[in-house]
Amino acid sequence: MSDAGPCLNARVSDGRLPVQRRWIRWLIGAVAVFLLLATSWVLIRGVSAVSELQSIARATSQMRTSIAHGELERAALVAPRIAQHAATAHDLTSDPFWRGFEFIPWLGSDFTAMREIAEIADSTVSDAVAPVLEISSEIDLATFGFAGSAVNLAPLADTQAPLAAAEATLSAAETRAQQIDTDAMLTPLADAVREMRDVVTEAATLVGAYHGASVLLPTMFGGEGPRDYVLVMQNNAELRSNGGVVDPLALLHVERGAITISQWASTRDFPALETPLPLSYSTVALFEDRPGRVLQDVTSIPDFAEVGAILAMRWQQRSGQSVDGVIAIDAVVAQHLIDVTGDVSFGAFTADADSILSILFSEIYTSIPGADQQDDAFRQASNAVLSAALGATEPQNLIGALAAAAEENRIRIWSAHPDEQDLLAASSLGGTLPVDGERGPYIGVLFNDATGGKMDVYTAASISTAVGVCQGEPTTQVRVTWTNDAPMDAAEALPESVTGGGLFGVDPGDVRTLIAVYGPEGATLRLDRDSEDDGLQTTKLGTRDVVQHDVLLAPGESTTITVSFTGSGAGDRLTRVHHTPMIDTPETTRVDLNCP
Repeated sequence: MSDAGPCLNARVSDGRLPVQRRWIRWLIGAVAVFLLLATSWVLIRGVSAVSELQSIARATSQMRTSIAHGELERAALVAPRIAQHAATAHDLTSDPFWRGFEFIPWLGSDFTAMREIAEIADSTVSDAVAPVLEISSEIDLATFGFAGSAVNLAPLADTQAPLAAAEATLSAAETRAQQIDTDAMLTPLADAVREMRDVVTEAATLVGAYHGASVLLPTMFGGEGPRDYVLVMQNNAELRSNGGVVDPLALLHVERGAITISQWASTRDFPALETPLPLSYSTVALFEDRPGRVLQDVTSIPDFAEVGAILAMRWQQRSGQSVDGVIAIDAVVAQHLIDVTGDVSFGAFTADADSILSILFSEIYTSIPGADQQDDAFRQASNAVLSAALGATEPQNLIGALAAAAEENRIRIWSAHPDEQDLLAASSLGGTLPVDGERGPYIGVLFNDATGGKMDVYTAASISTAVGVCQGEPTTQVRVTWTNDAPMDAAEALPESVTGGGLFGVDPGDVRTLIAVYGPEGATLRLDRDSEDDGLQTTKLGTRDVVQHDVLLAPGESTTITVSFTGSGAGDRLTRVHHTPMIDTPETTRVDLNCP
């Protein structure tokens, strides 16, 4: 027998892999090719979707400009482009491949965010923007019925229903858009989402204002009978929670849409009361009973619903006349209005938009001796600005100026009619304390001058927030930096009407300020400061903890107050800042949380 050896039992190889291994390799290759194609497909569609969202933002800006200039036909032509871009972005981000990529760890949230913002854009255009533009056949949205010192009230009632529906759509869209977290997203996607989110927020604000006006203007502007309103001017050079010290005041008479100034008054006409008017517990805790006795201090009260009621009572006590509401504006509104009306003259002054604040905050005090004469100059300035605004020949620009001032929280309105007050209280114009909700919690910073002068023209503020977790608890940290930028020789260089002349125990040139910080609803406060915690007051504003520091600064000095809030409502990345309207809007920033 021959020995065939081991070769007889061996499988002869032809250089090919076993069938099972070849199938595995083919499968891996096919999966790799599929993933490569799918990734390329999704990336291409993603880049296109970003481009479509950017096109929406640009087209929306064009439409907004057209509406502001009364060119509604051009706005109507832009609207279909916006709708097309929105629908395309939605289609690009809603196919099965895109949805599949939403399940990829780390990157999946980016794809989800892009799909959601595209869906929001599509629904916003189809369910809100288009119906609002249809209303333009009923009323010119650029002027909203304003013509000089009168308002055409007749068409407003027909716009209420479509505007209400559009506002509801946009409000829901804004809430959903604000909940999209862009902090960890890829930069191009994050930028596109933020830009589109800003568009939705602006549209929601604009349509909300239109809807509120369509409901309130017919009755508030005398459509159902004459109305009278106290108009209060606030001077931001002497800060109060709602803007500034009160002076002067006017009585506006409104009838069938026509507006006239029927009377002027000064705070000199309202001597301090011996017995204060009723005040809320929190107001007394922060400011004692002064807002209930001294008219100039009424706007220290944080909630304008309380402010308006007290101002109406003071007016009735003085004149015997009840009023239908109170409107408060601050001095910076004059700058917005003159930018539209052009130069105004009063007394020895001629003011344009660049010079009006310098005149109101400085030149009147340095060039006119005596408090009575200065009060007269402020009344003349207010009369000149308001008369120019009421006679404006381009109402669409006037509306734009008022809208800009309202967005800066420089206009407050209170109504003596409960149904109207309910609507105002739910809007930013009502000046009530903000309400936390799905769009995030608020923190607030209130500034009240205690110098007794007009030194806040030389002050500056910055506000930073930090959110996260400290010692296992959700935490929101607020830092307020307050600076006295007055000249070192302020005591000699500035008049007593500006420095206060030491009347309230503050050396001329120094600035004494009450700075109150309140936290999210339900959160508990912790305290820290870079100097002694003297003059500290704590209380509640509704369900919010609030702490107030009494700060005294010499020229050139600065201090930083740090307050932390923990627990319920704290640590939310959507936290927003509400603050006293000032001459120069404080810089607000988000910084890293520094746990103690």
